[in-house]
Amino acid sequence: MAEPEGGRRPRLVSLLALGQRAWEVTLERERGLLSWRDPQPRRRRGRENCVVPASEILAVEETEIDKKQCSRGKWQKMAKPHAFTVYYVTRARKHRWRCSELTFWCVDEQLCNQWIQALKELLELQKCRPKQLLVYINPYGGKRQGKRIYEQKVAPLFSLASISTDVIITEHANHAKDNLFEVNIYKYDGIVCVGGDGMFSEVMHGLIGRIQKDSGIDQNNPKAPLVQCNIRIGIVPAGSTDCICYATVGVVDPVTSALHIIVGDSQPLDVSSIHRNNTFLKYSVSLLGYGFYGDILQDSEKKRWMGTIRYDFSGFKKFLSHNYYEGAVSFLPATHTLGSPRDKKRCRTGCYICRQSKHQPAAQEKNYELAHNEDEGEDWKVIKGKFLAINAVNMSCACPRSPKGLSPAAHLADGSTDLILVRKCSRFSFLRYLVRHTNQDDQFDFTFVEVYRVKKFHFTSKHVEDNESDVKDIGKKHFGQFCSDHPACCCNLSNSIWNCDGETLDSLAIEVWVHCQLIKLFARGIEEDVDEAIYSQSTVEQ
Repeated sequence: MAEPEGGRRPRLVSLLALGQRAWEVTLERERGLLSWRDPQPRRRRGRENCVVPASEILAVEETEIDKKQCSRGKWQKMAKPHAFTVYYVTRARKHRWRCSELTFWCVDEQLCNQWIQALKELLELQKCRPKQLLVYINPYGGKRQGKRIYEQKVAPLFSLASISTDVIITEHANHAKDNLFEVNIYKYDGIVCVGGDGMFSEVMHGLIGRIQKDSGIDQNNPKAPLVQCNIRIGIVPAGSTDCICYATVGVVDPVTSALHIIVGDSQPLDVSSIHRNNTFLKYSVSLLGYGFYGDILQDSEKKRWMGTIRYDFSGFKKFLSHNYYEGAVSFLPATHTLGSPRDKKRCRTGCYICRQSKHQPAAQEKNYELAHNEDEGEDWKVIKGKFLAINAVNMSCACPRSPKGLSPAAHLADGSTDLILVRKCSRFSFLRYLVRHTNQDDQFDFTFVEVYRVKKFHFTSKHVEDNESDVKDIGKKHFGQFCSDHPACCCNLSNSIWNCDGETLDSLAIEVWVHCQLIKLFARGIEEDVDEAIYSQSTVEQ
């Protein structure tokens, strides 16, 4: 192909050796596509064409050819062969990504250098890719394999992609959180946490807190609009629970997560702030659960020696106890977002509903004062009664054991949380509800289950402590004197705790606000399930 005057060729096409035969290799610079095809396709060889977008090319390197390779008969007419290797992403089953490599042989050195230069120029255009990362490793989480997973599976990929890292191995609880207030976070393109949901929560709290501190925002003020964090967080799963990784990538796999970080994926994520009496308590991105899930966490924390099986043991134990708790919930419906918790619109890569909410942070800031004005709250809804569980989820909370999660249609970045209220019912009815988390039936199709998509809610237990007078007054204004018609003997006087992303939170009255797209992850959401033959790259004879 002739080169246009005064410019480079928009397409680079060459016959390069791949295995024993010559393949036609094409690089389309404007579209950012690398493709190769067999000019003489043979029968029974499957697909002979393969296309890789530049966004999924990890690296390109010149490859040394030794005498053994030359003597194996690879394009024997070459007097002195030259070669380069392309490393790229391939998709395996169940949302897994893998790093594949392909070595192309060239006739002469000039052609080889031309291809290497063209591919590297294309990679330089990928501005979203990180160059320098801050990595925190929890050596104690899960099966204590965090350090080994990073060194053996993740670090070599970062090195291949020319990503420099500063690695910190945490030594105690909140080490990463405290460190993020001290280091210069702005010189990094992202922060990577190697561990489970607890490690991610620690990094998230540290990053959000640091950004708010530098921006002069008081986190204790529930009315304060929080500043968005543009420094992305990467999650390398290595914990006992990796719910957040599973719900944003679709699989718990360190290699897949590392590849999402390398290609520079970006997935905005809603964050809920939790306050009590104008005091900041915690942030939550997945599950905020009172009652059943809070009880499970509280009991399992005493049995950490059992490993991950402690969750099953505690869950069975708490199911048998069948505790219920009395209180009241008030909430503001999320009228700004599309869809509902009971529709079939799952949050997937490029989610339309989340894209429609991309301007929500700015609008949310304008509406803060109105939304927090209790006297203007004509849209507040109030529900009071006895509950087995009160759950608020910012994402589906899917996991390998519950592929649909607690709310299958919850969205990652639409500025809302799905509030699920499970009223007191029989033990058998509650079991039916729990079983539906593992099958395809509608888990909200019960008379004792209510679900709402909300942007803010309050919870007040019947047994609010005296020192929580401010929240108690708020509760009275919205709820009235609840449970006044019931004698004390018919009420369960015990209290639960909150399960906040796998961390305990002991409070009988809280105020929760959803901050739309407050943080960003190195992820792209769960990709649609497509037949493996479409996703997989063609296998070529080496």
